[in-house]
Amino acid sequence: MPSNLLQINLIVLTSLILSACGGGNYQDLDNFMSEKKSRPAGLIKPIPAFKAYKAFSYSATGSRSPFERPIEVTEITRLQMASTVNPDENRAKEYLEQFSIENLSMVGTLQQNDTLWALLEDDEGGVHRVKQDNYMGRNHGRVVEASETYISVIEIVPNGVDGWVERPRILKLKTTEE
Repeated sequence: MPSNLLQINLIVLTSLILSACGGGNYQDLDNFMSEKKSRPAGLIKPIPAFKAYKAFSYSATGSRSPFERPIEVTEITRLQMASTVNPDENRAKEYLEQFSIENLSMVGTLQQNDTLWALLEDDEGGVHRVKQDNYMGRNHGRVVEASETYISVIEIVPNGVDGWVERPRILKLKTTEE
């Protein structure tokens, strides 16, 4: 019998609690909601029209860098008369030709059999090996000499008068002080 009495007390207590939550005066809240609903609805701005991306085509990749010294005009005309240099456009491009030669630095050498390989680091941190007659740089640069302290490269650059001229470049071994 005590369990029945406990169940009855629990039912009465639950109904009292639930009845305390009901009812109540929410007239101020009802007035506020009816006022807001009676106002006219606002307009939402339309989504702006999508503007298509217009790609930019950079066409001066083969030109001389504005940060390099220009070749003297007198030297150009002298070299142009004697020069029949043309880059081999049909040659397959090597991996290091995608980097500007200014972004490559010599970091060491490697001797394998009788071949001396120069180790070059690109601006992305990758290390690559080159030997004599490999190509590098964006200006058709060919390695003509590789030693333990430097690499000699001959680039073929536009001379500015519808021709080409060879330009020597040297990459020195990067030391720890640099």
